[in-house]
Amino acid sequence: MTAFANPNRPTTTEMLARLVAFDTTSRNSNLPLIAFVRSYLDGLGVPYRVSTDASGQKANIHAIVGPVGAGGLALSGHVDTVPVEGQAWTADPFALREQNGNLYARGSCDMKGFVASCLAAVPDFQARDLARPLHLFISYDEEVGCGGARRLIQDLSDSGLKPALCLVGEPSGMKPILAHKGKLNLRVKAKGMPGHSSEPAKAVNAIYPIAATIGYVEAEARRFAVEGPFEDGFDPPYTTIHVGTVEGGSILNIVPEYAEFVMEWRPVPSVDPLREMERLQAYVATHIEPAMKAANPACGFSYEIELEMPGMALPADHDLTAVVKQLTGANSAGKVAYGTEGGFYQNAGIPTIICGPGHIAQAHQPDEFVARSQLDECDAFVRRLADRLLVG
Repeated sequence: MTAFANPNRPTTTEMLARLVAFDTTSRNSNLPLIAFVRSYLDGLGVPYRVSTDASGQKANIHAIVGPVGAGGLALSGHVDTVPVEGQAWTADPFALREQNGNLYARGSCDMKGFVASCLAAVPDFQARDLARPLHLFISYDEEVGCGGARRLIQDLSDSGLKPALCLVGEPSGMKPILAHKGKLNLRVKAKGMPGHSSEPAKAVNAIYPIAATIGYVEAEARRFAVEGPFEDGFDPPYTTIHVGTVEGGSILNIVPEYAEFVMEWRPVPSVDPLREMERLQAYVATHIEPAMKAANPACGFSYEIELEMPGMALPADHDLTAVVKQLTGANSAGKVAYGTEGGFYQNAGIPTIICGPGHIAQAHQPDEFVARSQLDECDAFVRRLADRLLVG
C-alpha cells in the first residue's frame, strides 16, 4: 500500500484509500484493517481499547483523544461492508479511484469515508486543548446486526469510559438525522406431515399454513399503511412489514413436511415490534395451528428472531440537535427508515445523532462512491464539532 505523503498528517483521501483496500466484507475478518489503524494511532501516541467477538477474528477500537475518561463526544463508524459479488463494478472495488469529483470504492460511502475523515483529523484533535475526551468508535458487523456495537457497549460498561454524546457518521448528505426506524427479522417455520401427493388428505401440507400466515402479514402491512400510527418525517411515515424469502417442498409428488418464510418489521418509534410478533403468533395459534394439530399433534409452528435492532429518536430540542444543525447549516433535522448503530448507543444512555458524508442511495451499489466535496464538508464539521463541544 502507498505510504502517506506526511505520515503524521495524512489527508482524508489518503486515509480512505488505505481503508478501502482492506476487504472487510462482513463475512471476513477485519483484523488487518484494525492492525493498520492501531499502528497509525500508536504512531500518534493515542490510547485505545480493543474488544473482539467470540471468535477473536473481528475487533472494535475505542480510541480517546484528550483527557482519558468518561463524558465528552464519540464519533462512531463501522468498517464492515456489504459484498461486491453479483454487482457490475467497472473497476476494482477495493482500489480507490477518483472521477469527476467522486471517490469510488466499496465502503467509500458506507462508511469508511467518515472513518477516514475522523482518523485524518486526529492530529488536529491532538493540537487542540481538549477539556473533554474525544472518543473514536470503530466497529465491526454493523451490516449484519451491529454485533460490534453491542460488544463495544459491553466494553464501555467494563471500562467506565462512556461518552456523554455520540455522533454516528452514516451517510446523510451531511444533514442531521434525529431518528430512524427499528427492525425485527423473524423466521417463521411450519412443520406438517409428509405424504404422497395422490393422497393429500392423509398428510398435512406445510406450505398451506405458511401461505395463510403470509396472508396475515400482507393484511397487517395494509392496516399499518391505512391506520398508522403515523409519524411525520419518515418515508413512509408508518411501520412497514415485508416477507423476503419463502421456502418449502422438495418435489411435486410429495406433500411438503416443512415450509418457512423470513419477514421483517421496520417500526416507527411508537410501535413495539415484539408486541406485533406476539400478535402474529396469537393469530396463528388461534386460526391456523388447530387444524394442523387436529391431524397430527406434532404439527405446528416455530419462530426464530434473527435480528433485532432498536430504533433511535433524539429529541428535536436536545442541545446536540441544535449544535449539529448550526454547524451543518441545516434548517431542519430528518428521519430515515434504515437502521444504524445509533439505536444501540441511545439505549445505552448515550444521546445520539446521525450525520455523515455521502448519500444512502450511493451505498451498497456497484461503483459505490462518495463525493470529495462531502468529505471536505465532513472534515470541517468534525473539527468544528470538537471545538464547540470539547474545547475550554
